[in-house]
Amino acid sequence: MFEVFHPPGLRGQARTEWAAEQLRKCILASVNMGTHCVPVLSGGFAWHMVYPWPQRPQGIIADAFRELALRWRPLLDLAHEHGRVFGFELHPGSDLFDGATYEIFLDHTGNHPAACLNYDPSHLVLQQLDYLEFIKLYGERIREFHVKDAEFRPSGRVGVYGGYQPWPQRAGRFRSLGDGQVDFQQIFTLLAEVGYDGWAVLEWECCIKSPEQGAREGAAFITRHIIETTAVAFDDFAAGQTDVQRNRRILGFDA
Repeated sequence: MFEVFHPPGLRGQARTEWAAEQLRKCILASVNMGTHCVPVLSGGFAWHMVYPWPQRPQGIIADAFRELALRWRPLLDLAHEHGRVFGFELHPGSDLFDGATYEIFLDHTGNHPAACLNYDPSHLVLQQLDYLEFIKLYGERIREFHVKDAEFRPSGRVGVYGGYQPWPQRAGRFRSLGDGQVDFQQIFTLLAEVGYDGWAVLEWECCIKSPEQGAREGAAFITRHIIETTAVAFDDFAAGQTDVQRNRRILGFDA
């Protein structure tokens, strides 16, 4: 199913080497273009065992993440050498799909400084993960932001896994900005609080609305939500120089 992404005929090690080379080129292109983060998906080996039956063999997840880290480590090192980072988008289908799997990857890469995050709340909504708490947990690692909406409306017929249904019939669906359930006002606030200063990238995937309308509305939606952080406190006008004796009188210590 991934053959459309690479030259025909590649298999095994040849395909791995080709993919690694493309990522090396992306790092150098990022340097040339003056950007700082290369958004990626991790790929992986263990996704098909996410909901296992029979039970997974003991140690197989650790083996998968060791191999994943082994393949990513030279690329992470190269990115770090050039002052760049990878922004892993936590995406079902890859071994890095939520906070727990991201932490496993960090453990196997020695908390590599170039192993950062591309934050996309839509994939977290479809997993029923707390996408706001996620920012509080991993905000210092977020280096890119896909502004993409989604909704999750389970029924007695379909839930998280979607029942192999087309997008309009799934419980979890991607929507154009403002049409889904994502609380972007809180997201932009939390990102501002953790000091995020990167791009807010409009990503359109909607099973109902056209991309043209989604683009027109989405650009304006993002503009309305971007926060210009304040350099002053609203009550600074009442502040003054510290007066220890006055403070003690206010507290009643010298009364």
